[in-house]
Amino acid sequence: MERVIVRVRGEQTDPEGETSRIETVAEGRHYYKGGKHYVLYDDLMMEDGEVSTVLKIEPGAMVLLRSGSVCQEQRFAANEESVSEYRTPFGNMRMAVRTEKLDVVYGSVTGNIDVIYAMSINGQVQSQNELHIEVTVPEGEAARLN
Repeated sequence: MERVIVRVRGEQTDPEGETSRIETVAEGRHYYKGGKHYVLYDDLMMEDGEVSTVLKIEPGAMVLLRSGSVCQEQRFAANEESVSEYRTPFGNMRMAVRTEKLDVVYGSVTGNIDVIYAMSINGQVQSQNELHIEVTVPEGEAARLN
C-alpha cells in the first residue's frame, strides 16, 4: 500500500443558479487489486463528522464508499444513473446521481478523475455538480515508485 495525497475540488450549482465550491486535501493510501485502483482516506470536511472514504476506480467507472458518521455507496459511470441510500445520524435520504461525464486518467499509483453529474435527493432536483480528484504521491516519494 502506497501513501498518497488526495485533493478534491467540487463545484455545486443549485436550481436557483447559486454556486458553492469545496476543496479538501487529505493524506491517504492506494493499492491496486483485481484490475481496480483503491484510494482510502478520511474526509474531515464532512459536516456530520469524520468519514472514511474509499474510491474504487476502474476503467469507465468509479464507486464512492463512505462510512462513519454518514454511510453511502455511490457509483459514477458516464450516461448512467445510480441510486443509493445516504444514511446520516439524522435520517436517511434516497440519492440519485446521473453521471453526464466521467474521465479517468490513472497511472500505477497516481491519477486524475473528473466527474460531471446531476444529483437529486428523495426525488427533488438538488444540484448540478463538477468534481475533480487528484491522487498524487507525497513530495520526495515519486522517485522511490519509479
